[in-house]
Amino acid sequence: MTMPVADVWFTRDSVGDGVTLIREPRVDSLIRCNIWHVRGRDRDLLIDCGLGLSDIGGFFQRPLIAVATHAHFDHVGGLHEFDHRLAHRLEAAELAAPATASLFPRGLGEDFHGPLLEAGYVLDAPLLDAVPELGFDPSAYAVRPAPATGYLDDGDVVDLGDRCFQVLHLPGHSPGGIGLWEAATGILFSGDAVYDGTLFDFLSDSNVADYIRTMRRLRNLPVRVVHGGHNRSMDRARMIEVIDAYLNSRTL
Repeated sequence: MTMPVADVWFTRDSVGDGVTLIREPRVDSLIRCNIWHVRGRDRDLLIDCGLGLSDIGGFFQRPLIAVATHAHFDHVGGLHEFDHRLAHRLEAAELAAPATASLFPRGLGEDFHGPLLEAGYVLDAPLLDAVPELGFDPSAYAVRPAPATGYLDDGDVVDLGDRCFQVLHLPGHSPGGIGLWEAATGILFSGDAVYDGTLFDFLSDSNVADYIRTMRRLRNLPVRVVHGGHNRSMDRARMIEVIDAYLNSRTL
């Protein structure tokens, strides 16, 4: 299959509060994560890095901390481009030796095949509608190792000089999933712990009991806006709806 070459691979849009959303629009939403950039006085913060199909590091000229909310391939493909890479220690092994990744539905694992076929996906069709450069082969995609240069634990603080984000350990989707909470603004960067969409708790490294505890913890957080790992941002009311729907589906 011949695919067109994208004129632009990344888009960047300000969402207010000094936060920019970076996306890979030619990637199917199934594996297109939200990449969040926060400008700080002394250094900037990049939360997740996308698939790594095209270089993202060149966008940033100031000192920058790159944080991985978890180690799934759609969030850490570009992490190797940065010198300062932080994540929870439970994600460290996969960052250093990435698991097999795929740009095709068939490669995402048999647990996905039935739901994806029902949703109209073709298992052997790439989850892209363009390629980043001439000669790019989707079947040769792999994530480069990006060992963490430091670890983030629950309660730690990421300090940008004029902005501080508290680390929340939010396991369930993955063992070392984290969020970043800025109490002063009510902003939560939640990774894949919660977002406006169907939450995945059936992956090989997921744990439903952990996920339930994470949902109950987040339900009590006085957030104003949630910038998740996928889909659109949401306010607290919508977050509560998503959380309650999940809890009802798992605890009845």
